[in-house]
Amino acid sequence: MTERSPLIYLRGYAGPPSGVDKQVDDPFYGLNSGATHIRVDGDGAPCFYQFEGPLLRLMIDEDYELLVRGDQHAYLEAQDDGTIPAESVWVFRFYDYAASTFGTSVAAAPETFDLERAAERLYDFVQLVRRKTGAVKVHLVAHSMGGLVARCMIQKVSHTADPSSGTPRVPGAELVDKFFTYGTPHGGISFDVGGGLVDWAMETFGPAGSEMFAPARMYTYLTPGASDGEEPPAGWQPQHIPDSAFDAKRVFCLVGTNAADYGLVEKAVGPRSDGLVHIDNAYVHQAHRAYVHRSHSGRYGLVNSEEGYQNLRRFLFGKYQVRVDLCHLALRWRPGAAETVWQAEARLSVRGLPVLLHEQTAAHYCPIQLNQEAVQHADADGQVAPVPLATAFLLDPERARARSENQSPNRSRYTLGLRVFHLVERSGRFFWEDHLEQVADWEDTLIVDVGHPDQAPDSGLQAWAAWNSEVAGEVDRVDPIRSDPCSLTAEDGELHTDIALPEPACPLLGAESCLRLTVSRVS
Repeated sequence: MTERSPLIYLRGYAGPPSGVDKQVDDPFYGLNSGATHIRVDGDGAPCFYQFEGPLLRLMIDEDYELLVRGDQHAYLEAQDDGTIPAESVWVFRFYDYAASTFGTSVAAAPETFDLERAAERLYDFVQLVRRKTGAVKVHLVAHSMGGLVARCMIQKVSHTADPSSGTPRVPGAELVDKFFTYGTPHGGISFDVGGGLVDWAMETFGPAGSEMFAPARMYTYLTPGASDGEEPPAGWQPQHIPDSAFDAKRVFCLVGTNAADYGLVEKAVGPRSDGLVHIDNAYVHQAHRAYVHRSHSGRYGLVNSEEGYQNLRRFLFGKYQVRVDLCHLALRWRPGAAETVWQAEARLSVRGLPVLLHEQTAAHYCPIQLNQEAVQHADADGQVAPVPLATAFLLDPERARARSENQSPNRSRYTLGLRVFHLVERSGRFFWEDHLEQVADWEDTLIVDVGHPDQAPDSGLQAWAAWNSEVAGEVDRVDPIRSDPCSLTAEDGELHTDIALPEPACPLLGAESCLRLTVSRVS
């Protein structure tokens, strides 16, 4: 097993002082909460499914320890350096300083919450965890605003000298290995409607909260040297992490798409959100991300979900990374004055799991807009570069042993279901006369096995791939999914192969269109 890193969890925004006092009563800030519902069953109603919560599940699946002993921070400080297991989970309780329920045992008086001060304390806490565990780096796992506290530490605080001593701090990229966020408003929080609902939402956040997610304030706490009141320069984007601060490829953003389960604030934010954070604001540019039909928080929320945990576990501890891109896209343009809008839907599943790990659909307000992707990824000559569809992280098959005699312990399997369909616009409105609702122009599922042949389990990494339409009989009885592995080409530490689309897709997406499968070991 490769060297492990300690995990540090950060919770989201707690609201005004009364909300802070309520949240600090929970020993783990709510990050231990589980759930007993899968959102929808075959009849359209929630059904029983017992999820232990991410903290307990990590102890079960990955042998991590949650060390508390009355006061997790005090216990950590009291141990000798290098004596605590790296496989440990820590909850950064940054709100304790703003609570009024602890007397003077935490702070002489409750503080007004300040995000940058919380980020400075996070830096100190990360250093403490590293020293006591002997770990080189930590993993940060954050819900909602906690992700902005982490980004402030990584992008600004760690690049600023300690004000008390003048000593330069260690850059965040040298402290943090991987960074996972649940529903973090990386692009801020905005509202679709005005009036009383916005007033209600601002009252719920409190004046500090409403200002905290505005671009100008985000620029202040995400940029070294920036001071309060300073306007961001033209073109500055809060969702961009500079390469000099942290590699965005070591970030994973879980994006919620279920606004309906969050409550009244959804009416102000709009349906294209998790109920609080817009879908387009919930990720970092160039980072890995997955879309799941969960709300911002609560019993149907991201943190309380099997979908969230399985994405987290695989990103942190996966052995293989498999990326799928759509190459040589050349959309078919229908004749006439009408504009054809092409969209795709993608669903990613992994063998052995009861949930989808990624789901981009029109019904959830997040289909892949192929027209926009074609323009966005086109070069100066109009040639379309590969369009990213999905990235899967797969566990070592030895650590996720097959449960069926039909499945090999030497391979991991995942599938990517694709649907492509078109809509017709005239004068800015959809034109329905020729429309067939829910009928895709093309759909199929790519099945991918990654690992080693049973006859040579110690050989080099290989991949097998086939379209579901090509497989006769039950898919789970065919392993690997085809007899011959893909011919993989090595390039820049990765292996890739092009998989031709089934013939019915070619008139829609281009005669030379294909999926590029890229496989690599996780570093």
